[in-house]
Amino acid sequence: MKTTLNIISVFVCFLLVGCAEEKKQAKTETAKKLPNIIYVLADDLGYGDIHAFNTNGKINTPHIDGLASEGMRFTDAHTSSSVCTPTRYGIITGRYNWRSPLKSSVLGGKSKALIPTSRTTVASLLKKAGYYTGFIGKWHLGWDWHLKTKDSLGSDAWNNESYGTIDFSKPLDNSPNDLGFDYAYGHAGSLDMAPYVYVENGKPTQVPDSTTVNTDKYSWWRKGPTAKDFVHDDVTPNFFRRSMKYIKERSEKDKPFFLYLALPSPHTPILPTKEWKGKSNLNPYGDFVMMVDDYMGRLLKVVKEAGIEENTLVIFTSDNGCSPEADYAVLAEKGHNPSAVFRGHKADIYEGGHRVPFIAKWPQKIAANTTSQKTICTTDLMATCADIVGLELTDDAGEDSFSMVPLFENSNASTYQRKATVHHSINGSFAIRQDSWKLIFCPGSGGWSAPLPNSKEIQNLPKYQLYNLHEDPGEQINLFGKHPAIEKKLKNLMLSYIENGRSTPGVAQANDDEGYGTKDWKQLKALIGDKG
Repeated sequence: MKTTLNIISVFVCFLLVGCAEEKKQAKTETAKKLPNIIYVLADDLGYGDIHAFNTNGKINTPHIDGLASEGMRFTDAHTSSSVCTPTRYGIITGRYNWRSPLKSSVLGGKSKALIPTSRTTVASLLKKAGYYTGFIGKWHLGWDWHLKTKDSLGSDAWNNESYGTIDFSKPLDNSPNDLGFDYAYGHAGSLDMAPYVYVENGKPTQVPDSTTVNTDKYSWWRKGPTAKDFVHDDVTPNFFRRSMKYIKERSEKDKPFFLYLALPSPHTPILPTKEWKGKSNLNPYGDFVMMVDDYMGRLLKVVKEAGIEENTLVIFTSDNGCSPEADYAVLAEKGHNPSAVFRGHKADIYEGGHRVPFIAKWPQKIAANTTSQKTICTTDLMATCADIVGLELTDDAGEDSFSMVPLFENSNASTYQRKATVHHSINGSFAIRQDSWKLIFCPGSGGWSAPLPNSKEIQNLPKYQLYNLHEDPGEQINLFGKHPAIEKKLKNLMLSYIENGRSTPGVAQANDDEGYGTKDWKQLKALIGDKG
């Protein structure tokens, strides 16, 4: 009897081990079927700087053009803001930036973390789905440096007096690793914002031992502490090298991977390396864009050589429009406009501030050389990733994110659910876009181009602006007051997005109270008035 029981026990154990192995194998197979995701975010790159989006452009971008020919080009893609930090917030969280404590402008190199660790991010979502997640590049969402004395940093993230209160030998708090990234390497703010220190997995790689500053026209950066391993000219190449290494290493593993490569270029300081200087026949900005294009070609080659090209989603876009630091006047003399046919540039509520080049390549899902004219927003990454991995977003995640997967499939484009898109400028001004109509809730640019906020130029202008972008993509003819039904509809839609704390279906959420900045969604709500 005992012998019989032993035989049965062994048999049961054998079955259980076999089942466990089958489950493990099935899990591995499922993971392998999920695509790798590489999201490359350029910094201050204009819609018109990529030849595939602007055939009149004078900058040669063969590698990014090649990416477009092998994937899908989105001609009506927008960032959630016309400046750096808020757009990055929207990409990582799937939530409009103006719902966060940051109501206008951007963070500095010493700013505290903007995203609470309790909030779902693209990285934490994908990690939950079995991905290995990596961030390399410009963070610009704040993190908490270790301070020698509590609260000794001061409230001004831009001043040059309090860097000495940071203990660069100690790990920092609320880093990208605390928001779902398994691996993180980058710097705090823009490349012109001190401190100039690399941080890897929550700890500075070196303690700064000098102070640097550059006052040259194109290549300037602010004065601040600089570590020996932080060489401004080499930051963009360094990020690309590390990204290519990351792709090679992760392609050999069983897990799918996510890489968020946030470039600091072609933002100031404009630093083309020696081999690229003068290559564009325009100015250093044109040279710098060409350098970024060349490195994109190298990165795409690594993807191909790793044998993962077919099932890797590569997205390339920019965080806002081109900056006037590129010198529009010099570029215009040579026939190049970084904003193409659109009005304005970085910081503005006009199209040039937030309409950006956007390309997605995924051979298994996206047909080559295709174009989508649907209006999309950079907040859509969260819902797209959730759709890809088959996870449901909770009500307090991705409040303004819509899956782009139906657009990738093209034949299902009609099921893409985004109905309208909210735009936001550096001074906190709002606009809402639905179909061809764009209603701007301010009289000027809300940014850095004319008519400037609070200038004499805007005193006699209508308080709002209404444009039909299909007929007037350059936003030259203000139709405000001529289409009251459309204006009423768009005002009510904007109010509903404010009141519901979301633009997606779901349970209403609360917008964050003001923490940084001068304008607020509450002010806009009061300005618009009640629905009706």
